[in-house]
Amino acid sequence: MGTLQQQSILKGQQIEKKKEKDLVHELFSCAATVHSSQTAIYYEDDANQEYVLSFKELDNITNRLARALQKYEKFETTSQSLVAVSMKTSHRLPIALLSILKAGMAYLPLDAEFPMSRIKHILEEAQPLIVLIEEGADLSIYEGASIVTYEQLLKKAGEEQEDALKSKECSNQLAIVLYTSGSTGVPKGVLIPHATLLNRLQWQWRELPYFDNEERCVFKTALTFVDSVPEIWGPLLQGRTLVIVPKNVTKNPERFVPLLEKHQIQRLVLVPSLLRSLLMYLGLRNNDNVLDRLKLWICSGETLSVTLADQFFATFSNKNKILANFYGSTEVMGDVTYYFLSKRAQLQGMEKVPIGRPIDNCIIYLVNKDMRLIPQGEVGELIVAGKNLAMGYIRGKDTHKFLDNSHSIDPEYPKIFRTGDYAKIVKGLLIYEGRVDSQIKIRGHRVDLTEVEKIITRTPGIDKVVVLCHKPGELSQALIAFVTIADGISSSEIESFLQRTLPPYMLPQIFVIDHIPLLINGKTDRQTLLKQYESSCSNAEDDVATNCDYTGVPDQDLTKARVLFPTIASVIGSNGHALVTLHANFYELGGNSLNSIYTVTKLRDQGYQIGITDFITAKDLAEVLDRMKLISSDEKPLKETIDQKSYIFESLSDCHKEDAIEIITESFCWKADLEQWLMPDIMRADYRELMEAMWNPLVEKGLSFVVKSAQNGKTIGVSLNFDLWDEPELILNSKLMIIFDFLEYLEGPIRENKLPKGKGKIIHNSMMATCSDLNFAENVLVMSQMEDYCLQLARRKGYAGIFTTNTSPLTQQLGTDVYDYETMLVYQVNQYETSDGSKPFDKAPDSQVAICSLKMIN
Repeated sequence: MGTLQQQSILKGQQIEKKKEKDLVHELFSCAATVHSSQTAIYYEDDANQEYVLSFKELDNITNRLARALQKYEKFETTSQSLVAVSMKTSHRLPIALLSILKAGMAYLPLDAEFPMSRIKHILEEAQPLIVLIEEGADLSIYEGASIVTYEQLLKKAGEEQEDALKSKECSNQLAIVLYTSGSTGVPKGVLIPHATLLNRLQWQWRELPYFDNEERCVFKTALTFVDSVPEIWGPLLQGRTLVIVPKNVTKNPERFVPLLEKHQIQRLVLVPSLLRSLLMYLGLRNNDNVLDRLKLWICSGETLSVTLADQFFATFSNKNKILANFYGSTEVMGDVTYYFLSKRAQLQGMEKVPIGRPIDNCIIYLVNKDMRLIPQGEVGELIVAGKNLAMGYIRGKDTHKFLDNSHSIDPEYPKIFRTGDYAKIVKGLLIYEGRVDSQIKIRGHRVDLTEVEKIITRTPGIDKVVVLCHKPGELSQALIAFVTIADGISSSEIESFLQRTLPPYMLPQIFVIDHIPLLINGKTDRQTLLKQYESSCSNAEDDVATNCDYTGVPDQDLTKARVLFPTIASVIGSNGHALVTLHANFYELGGNSLNSIYTVTKLRDQGYQIGITDFITAKDLAEVLDRMKLISSDEKPLKETIDQKSYIFESLSDCHKEDAIEIITESFCWKADLEQWLMPDIMRADYRELMEAMWNPLVEKGLSFVVKSAQNGKTIGVSLNFDLWDEPELILNSKLMIIFDFLEYLEGPIRENKLPKGKGKIIHNSMMATCSDLNFAENVLVMSQMEDYCLQLARRKGYAGIFTTNTSPLTQQLGTDVYDYETMLVYQVNQYETSDGSKPFDKAPDSQVAICSLKMIN
């Protein structure tokens, strides 16, 4: 047993099957009997028209529609009929799905926005009995298929007698066929039986039961995406109301958040990019009680970063919320492992948020290339066995993905699925390590790079193509197509062709090159291609004009727009793909906290003034244009000044001690750029030791201060400063000493050789931090206010200047671009070597630097 425990095997709880109904629609009928008068479906359209069905009404109408569907079967067959569904997200959609299941059939979701070639392939391969659409749909998309509109089916149902439903029931009966992109680049239909679906739901109902007062749940995920399955059937089979949310509402936080509030939603499934969007929206609001009822947030479909998880808990501090990280794919019913975060402290020392442990009746194996189990701690391919496995692919495709289980003799786990993902087991938890093959996740969709390559190859004028993902798994990831061209076709013409061929999430940026670089072995030199792309980003200004659309800009604002739009396009560069337009939002175009400051300073360089706060809180570029002011030729650009009404500055004293320690600890322990490479060897207690060692000198010297909110008196920022030539000697027992040794390594030679000597000449700004509760706009503003106050303090005390070392990109930009600090040294932190020869920051990327800066006061 000792050896077995060291192998990379994780097993979920073995839950004995209860004696209950085996089919989704049977469980629904039970729920409808118990909750007959309760609301089953709620939908509100764009005209504010409400559609409400009780469980009894839903049960009755789906019985009639099921009988009507059975009339389309032309002859008895032992195989199960498929019904393709291509309908809008409305109250009609779950009605159609439940009717299909009640008819003894399986549903196959189709999206009218799929490329024609994909729809044609699916229809030819799956051979659905009918394609269910709505009146007014483009019939040419489904050429050759038998088409039935929902309205026709409803009419046919009205003609049916109230006979008992007759449906075929068999072991492992099929419920859904979901098409997903496979490693071959050809879409493959995943066969999901009722039993697989119900294993996933029964785990959810046991592990994450609905709260007693949880009456409503949202269905917002596209039907073609596997997360829609538990979103629809989880609530309905448990007697909860399903609130239907169309895509245009989900994508707009200003509409989505009020909807969640209105219906008192208590759980939400979302991809990390949507979570980031919601947190950004909430950060710009002042209502601390928004989404208080929403207790369970479930992330799936993309990698959940530690940074985003930390932002979540900073936004909802002390609100008793759970952030769940799910992992899986369509072939394993969407979610097969899970990990729960309930407090911010869990993130301490984490490099990656774990994907956790397997759900009920599932086993995870990690194997090497020979399919042999590897020791725990090593990275191997993630293999899944158990009741969450699909039956396979339609028409028996890719049989090498579903194999007999050679690792178990248990009849409950006869098959395995090769996920194509790497992972490792650390302390009993799975850590995701990326893809084996060429598949990546973009906004929750699995995208196969070879499939994109094949489609681009068919573009007229294209010679060769290689599709790569820049920074895969990160929120800033970009899909890049490197192409060589035979004819004189432009990148914009290629993109125009692809927009008619590929769905939006699969659209790559086109990068035209002279030739595809090769390695010695003849394979594509991917690193060279990515380096070419990265270097091109700095020269992207040549192409920004093509990304700007001035439609709708008022005549009086056109001059400003011709400065603003190209500036944003050049700052965002190729990270942004959408056009820069009047009603575009800076962050949705690809902006972030750092390049927002850079954009403001670039505008100032071109003669336009806008406050940092005014810029980051603008809902769209129309509002930015309204706030931009032309700087007169005879005056200097306005500087951010201290806001006397909103903030109170106080010299550091003993009454501030606990607040200052808390702010420094939270800011540096969780977000510091150097400390992250020393985790988990740095603890919260180490910062208290540091502050205790410095406290008395900090108070005595009178150069440090805190900033408070004038509104509630809360301490929201702290700046710790010494006279450069009157600093106490610091000796610590923790690994924080490595940080201070590194800073002395950089600052010592500058202090001795380049700065004025003697007390009273230079203030050393050693640490500056803000409260973790601040949203993005407040954080940037408070940092700016503290920088400005520090300059005023130095003038008042008679100092000649301020010296500081910034390791954060945010403070680096503020210092360089807003407060005009002179750069004395730029040092690549992974090059630092201690006296014993070790490199404590060797894992840091080459782009991470420390900047020593000086601001002389006139």
